[in-house]
Amino acid sequence: MDKEKKMDRLRELTDLLDAAARAYYQEDREIMSNLEYDALYDELADLEKELGIVLAKSPTHRVGYEILSELEKEEHESPMLSLDKTKSPEALQGWLGSQEGILSWKMDGLTVVLTYRDGHLAKAVTRGNGVIGEVITNNARVFQNLPAAIPFQGELVLRGEAVIKYSDFEKINAAIPDVDSRYKNPRNLCSGSVRQLNNEITAKRNVYFFAFSMVKAEGRETADSVEENMLWVRSLGFDIVPYERVDRDTILEAIRRFSGQIKENDFPSDGLVLIYDNIPYGRSLGRTAKFPRNAIAFKWADEEAETRLTAIEWSPSRTGLINPIAIFEPVDLEGTTVSRASLHNLSIMDQLELGIGDTIKVYKANMIIPQVSQNLTRSGGYQIPDHCPACGGQTEIRLDNDVKTLYCINPFCSAKKVKLFAHYVSRDAMNIDGVSEATLTRMIDREFLAELNDIYHLDRFSEEIIGMEGFGQKSYDNLIRSIDRSRKTRLDRFIFALGIPNVGLSNARLICRHFNWSLEEIRRASAEEMTQIDGIGPVIAMSVRDYFVNEHNASITDRLVSELTFEVMEEGPGAEDGNQAVFAGKTFVITGSVEHFKNRKEVKELIESLGGKVTGSVSRNTDYLINNDKMSGSSKNRKAGELGIPILSEEDFMVMAGLDPDA
Repeated sequence: MDKEKKMDRLRELTDLLDAAARAYYQEDREIMSNLEYDALYDELADLEKELGIVLAKSPTHRVGYEILSELEKEEHESPMLSLDKTKSPEALQGWLGSQEGILSWKMDGLTVVLTYRDGHLAKAVTRGNGVIGEVITNNARVFQNLPAAIPFQGELVLRGEAVIKYSDFEKINAAIPDVDSRYKNPRNLCSGSVRQLNNEITAKRNVYFFAFSMVKAEGRETADSVEENMLWVRSLGFDIVPYERVDRDTILEAIRRFSGQIKENDFPSDGLVLIYDNIPYGRSLGRTAKFPRNAIAFKWADEEAETRLTAIEWSPSRTGLINPIAIFEPVDLEGTTVSRASLHNLSIMDQLELGIGDTIKVYKANMIIPQVSQNLTRSGGYQIPDHCPACGGQTEIRLDNDVKTLYCINPFCSAKKVKLFAHYVSRDAMNIDGVSEATLTRMIDREFLAELNDIYHLDRFSEEIIGMEGFGQKSYDNLIRSIDRSRKTRLDRFIFALGIPNVGLSNARLICRHFNWSLEEIRRASAEEMTQIDGIGPVIAMSVRDYFVNEHNASITDRLVSELTFEVMEEGPGAEDGNQAVFAGKTFVITGSVEHFKNRKEVKELIESLGGKVTGSVSRNTDYLINNDKMSGSSKNRKAGELGIPILSEEDFMVMAGLDPDA
């Protein structure tokens, strides 16, 4: 098997075993037997050893998740300039002249600079403003296709694009019920994902990295050809941006081929990049104040259509921002019919001098997102609503970074309330079934719900609810039963359910654990006290503090508490005997079947309640491996043996946790 085929097999095995691990640990199901998994694991480990390449999601080298309080800033060694651009294929052909070039996708994501030292990722920095970027090393380690180890020991510096596939983008958006909360495009989603403080979120977003430039390879004589250098980068295990080698005679046909692939391409792109393959020649051209002269961007000529503006729709969001949307007579663009486009803000509307009945030109940005490009008649005089279309409250024009925007200033706006109630009843919060956003909207409109505590008094409106479209006696009874079940809950779920900005369920659990599961202690705590909690930074601490000192929030909290009973949390059975101290800060790996618990997820929750954490693979950071088959020859057992990590049976673990295995 040649090296290229071995690399393909390494990628195949990594993807297969990663899927198996996710199914096993996150979904409590198996897609292959332990025997098959171990055989494939061993094959992958042998290939990684032979090639010297380990991909980021390889089960042999799983990176633990970390939470940061902020992203550090760092200045680039050399400025990252933007590229000059053209929309003319002929201009691109003339620019290339007699030289040969590399024509590749201009991927639409976030540019990242990677530095590897001694074969491992040492640093990752975003492009930022071209001079100063943000350090995202923690997040880059969980990019789906990034090598964790490479067979090159010198310092290697690469530039590339972090992107999210359309298919993943659509899945993530489909899981967000609130249309206004959905991401506008893959680039925005990728930008937020790459810059997370918790890299577990980044890992779940399926970010990919494609290298497009080799900046430095210490100790290696680099070629004078861009293509040769990038092929060498690919041999190290990196994915590189797909490209074609072109000259004056072939470039126009190559552009047509790229254009034909756009609709089938799963990765977002906003054009092409052409760079001279001859590196010394490109360097000899120097650069302008804004652009390098060795490369140029090609932007697709957008297909435009002329139509008539029939209305402006104002769409309020959960943040209070009211987004203007242009409604126009339907036109065909890029193979689909469109009749609406976001106008983004009031500043853009002012620039376009919009008025109802105007003749406008619309297009699809990057062949995807409908936009208004021109207003041919410019009648002006569009009307800014004085009142929010959702709640009727007053609106306010604000200037955010020199951009005019429209906000609803009613703190109890129904558009905001629907999202708050939907969050409160969600599965990880109070877990109340039978109330979709549409149902909540109707209940809010009928004034059945004004504050969160009203959920516990819906029986006052039993007849009206039973008579609602899509409801009935059975649906009503199920809803009331679900509400009653929610009256007994855990404090961390309740804190999460309140919808405090920046506070997720895991953060809520950390806070509750630190304050001995006492709501009163949490409400009295200062922001400084909360920042003493490992994993809680100043932003989260201030959010919690600000929430509870607000008089309205304090009143609602009191009313809710009067409806609820909180489970007594002793940080797991045996905590009073010092077992919590045994677990605090310890890392566990769970493998195989369990007998005394429903599933491994239940074991994981117990460990976390005792202050420990659970990861998916055995490493030097692992303190204990839990496996009922302590003598098996599984890869996890072998790894634990090599590293001297204790292997606990389920009964060993239960004794350690203060549980009686015979009970």
